[in-house]
Amino acid sequence: MNKKHLIHLYNRVGFGILPKDLDELSRFSLDENIQHLLKKSKPITPLVVNTSTLQEIIALKNTDEKKRMLQKENRRLLADLNSEWYHQLNHSTELLRDKMTLFWANHFVCAENDILQTQQYLLVLKKNALGNFRDFVLEISKNPMMNKYLNNKQNKKEHPNENYARELMELFTLGNGHYTEKDIKESARAFTGWSSNKTKFVFRKNIHDFGTKTFLGKTGKFDGTDIIDIILEQPQCALFISEKIYKEFVNPTPNAKHITQMAKVFRKNYNISELMEFVLTADWFYEDKNINVKIKSPVELLVGIQKVIPYTFKKDRYFQYLQFNLGQKLLYPPNVAGWPGNKQWIDANTIMLRLKLASTIAQQKEIELEPEVAFEDDFETFNKRKKNKNKLLFTTVDWKEFNQQIKNTNASDWQEVLIGSNLNQNTLDLIKKINTNNIKEFCIALMSLPEYQMC
Repeated sequence: MNKKHLIHLYNRVGFGILPKDLDELSRFSLDENIQHLLKKSKPITPLVVNTSTLQEIIALKNTDEKKRMLQKENRRLLADLNSEWYHQLNHSTELLRDKMTLFWANHFVCAENDILQTQQYLLVLKKNALGNFRDFVLEISKNPMMNKYLNNKQNKKEHPNENYARELMELFTLGNGHYTEKDIKESARAFTGWSSNKTKFVFRKNIHDFGTKTFLGKTGKFDGTDIIDIILEQPQCALFISEKIYKEFVNPTPNAKHITQMAKVFRKNYNISELMEFVLTADWFYEDKNINVKIKSPVELLVGIQKVIPYTFKKDRYFQYLQFNLGQKLLYPPNVAGWPGNKQWIDANTIMLRLKLASTIAQQKEIELEPEVAFEDDFETFNKRKKNKNKLLFTTVDWKEFNQQIKNTNASDWQEVLIGSNLNQNTLDLIKKINTNNIKEFCIALMSLPEYQMC
């Protein structure tokens, strides 16, 4: 397989590729590489942390103090889960499943200060990431954390709550403008009684509306499952999901012809794996106009740097703090619409932080972190302390592993995988001034270029 195309493939379905892996995988054809990715992504590794300390608190007698203890411990465990998620991404063997899980986490968006519900929600994302979309939507609709986040526990026959019904269509399946306010009201009626008990779905028939509803032109005594089936019958559903996947994995600028092709494949049986296989084997996926046109998310940037420079943070709180400053802290989406992505990742503050990130991590430089507001109670005091506004990130780099990675490689190998070959003359002139005999310095310099921000 063409090395340029292979680099592009792994930038999109993973977090980049190392020279040694590029040499090995380039011996195989495109189809063989895609089948390899799909096969490796069949296993499902749950994302969990040890919650025994929480269980001890749960066992205590109910008091206001217990409530405060639970809130604090949930926050701590969610921070652990955030770090564990990054650890899993850094060492992923299920690349496509893990990248799709990130995508779906920004599609079926929800968040709660509850570690048990969050772990359950993440398992739903992972399990269905490459599965059947109908099953996925149905399981998300019954998920206790989503149920709580979008207020469906308050959705009762006497007083329907339209929150979930609205977001189901607007953000999860159809997109704005493809349903009416009446459809929202009728859908909400169908989802009445879809509730939960901590981590279990519960159907409360005493508050469910068993009456006749008219939804998207169909009439019947519908429940939530019927609503989902009717939504998936709409051609717009396959188009909406295909466009979102296209913008994430192909190009932020939609191509109507290619998206229509994707939707045709997807609508046959709503198989996500088959849709991704179609996209990743399409000739247009590898066209030059789709290569290095997407701005890396903070997650892609941090994991990509870690693949090259094997770093760890001595204190997780500094890593969480860094994520916040970059604009994307996993498990803490900004709202139900998620992170807008691409150009929205960049502003006057984040671009400077992003450009010096690799050198800061590798060389223990001081970094300026000054968020406008605290994002978590634990950090409110931390943010206000002047001494912490310029702070060392306290990283440890495994240079022994790095030296193993650069064995039998040269500067051009690393230039190829880190920033590609389609470079303007100014960048080429700049690269000529970098010491190519020191691969460590060369890699850090390349990851400090604007071109490294793209994938």
